[in-house]
Amino acid sequence: MRALLASSISVACATALALPLAVASPASSAVSSEASSSSAELAGSTQSLPLAPLGATDRTLGAARAQGLPERNTEPFSLLGVVWDDAKAELHGTVQVRTRAAGTRTWSGWQEVDTHNQEHAPDPGTAEYDAARIHGSTAPLWVGHSDGVEVRVRPEAAGDGRATPGTLPRGLHIDLVDPGADPDGVGAADEAEQGDGAGARDRALASDALAGAAAARPYIGPRPRIITRHGWGADEHLREPGYVYTGKVKAAFVHHTASGNNYRCSQAASVLRSIYRYHVRSSGWRDIGYNFAVDKCGNIYEGRAGGVAKPVLGAHTLGFNTNSMGVAAIGTYTSTNPSAAALDAISRLTAWKLGLYGVNPKGTTHLTSAGGNLYRKGRSVRLNVISGHRDGFATECPGARLYKKLGKARSSSARLQGRR
Repeated sequence: MRALLASSISVACATALALPLAVASPASSAVSSEASSSSAELAGSTQSLPLAPLGATDRTLGAARAQGLPERNTEPFSLLGVVWDDAKAELHGTVQVRTRAAGTRTWSGWQEVDTHNQEHAPDPGTAEYDAARIHGSTAPLWVGHSDGVEVRVRPEAAGDGRATPGTLPRGLHIDLVDPGADPDGVGAADEAEQGDGAGARDRALASDALAGAAAARPYIGPRPRIITRHGWGADEHLREPGYVYTGKVKAAFVHHTASGNNYRCSQAASVLRSIYRYHVRSSGWRDIGYNFAVDKCGNIYEGRAGGVAKPVLGAHTLGFNTNSMGVAAIGTYTSTNPSAAALDAISRLTAWKLGLYGVNPKGTTHLTSAGGNLYRKGRSVRLNVISGHRDGFATECPGARLYKKLGKARSSSARLQGRR
């Protein structure tokens, strides 16, 4: 066992880049022209299949307004989601899918897809939000290696809080995402702690950051081990070139990906590559929406590109992406408790990253809303430094079970910073 662990750690160290010890002093809303053109094109694909009216032949669907896709053979995929034309339109209804395990005749039961994904989005008024490529989309669902799919989408019926039956958004289609094979060493990186390699990019960031962090000491938690984008196999050709920064990091919003819990930790990198591809190619965002992700084994992953110590503008909490960071727990935690390892990872990550900006994880802060369904644009809102997504937007995210654990995460994070 020790020999196996040593081997895994060795491989993991080779795949991870060193991370900076402190934070640079960024220019507010600065856009970097740097592009990652050195990485080779990685495998992975997206199939888009249009949905059509299903008729009233299936009594479980109710009115003939339902749309879907009958049983169909497909190319291999592992994650799916339903997408539509207008990013500002909401899907009021239910989305159900069933899939066939690749190479078998075994179909899953019907699974619900979380339709509330619009709150994970760029802030209104930003170039990313206003881009013509932005689409509406459900949350992505990880289904494992599959080669068949069936879909049914049912609008809200009369009586579901509506006087008349609802209508569905235009241009409904299902996107089936294949994450591609893991690059060498990625699987091992999921199983072992990451080493302290010495990537040139991060050495430069650390050199620029020393002065900015000095004022925040001694309340900076130990830097956690973070699997970099290279470590989980991010294809840098997918995202938009360059990086966008805000002024600072004043708060951390905790999310769940709502992609289901049916994954092994050795598959977490594949899940993350799939979500990345779905956010960029299906939802139309410039990069993955979250700044960081954690899996149920406590591994921490770099999310949106631009530097793990920098205030990278994400697309995780509609209305409150500026001066905040988004941390997503991979899975669905509405009725399932998050693992102790995942909570510990959130605490370690926030103790370090918030500490770089002199922020107390147990404190409160003020953020200015860019507009959402809870707070109007321009309103200054007092929030916990470590908040759940639902604190800034009317949503179930990060799930009731994870949300209840945030008090513990705040206390643990503060202790790791050396606070009482």
